[in-house]
Amino acid sequence: MTFHTKHFKLVEARQTLLRATPLVEEMIALKASLDEHGLDVRRHPFFGGAGPNGERYFPRELERLVEILGELDGLGIQIKNIDQGLIDFPHLRASGEEVYLCHLAGEPDIDWWHPLEIGFAGRRPVSEL
Repeated sequence: MTFHTKHFKLVEARQTLLRATPLVEEMIALKASLDEHGLDVRRHPFFGGAGPNGERYFPRELERLVEILGELDGLGIQIKNIDQGLIDFPHLRASGEEVYLCHLAGEPDIDWWHPLEIGFAGRRPVSEL
């Protein structure tokens, strides 16, 4: 039994990364801008929050950030860290083990994977898949 319903082959994850990279870059910039203005993204209902940051409406930057997260989720991508642009692609190894293909913003390609329960610290080269 697997945790995820969608799994990427390495070539599919790399193709999806081409579409996702501009979104991830925008996500990082929006989050940095919101942080700079002292706005807590966790207050947005998307993150389980209770309401705007003392304003009647959420800032457009926050709404756009939520749109991007929805787009990435719609592609089947797991967002692990908004600030750093850390994303994972669910993958099944030949053995049937469910793992993540791992990408950090700024890296040129998807060159790493890790078991679901270990995370970023346990990254291994994709040559070992």
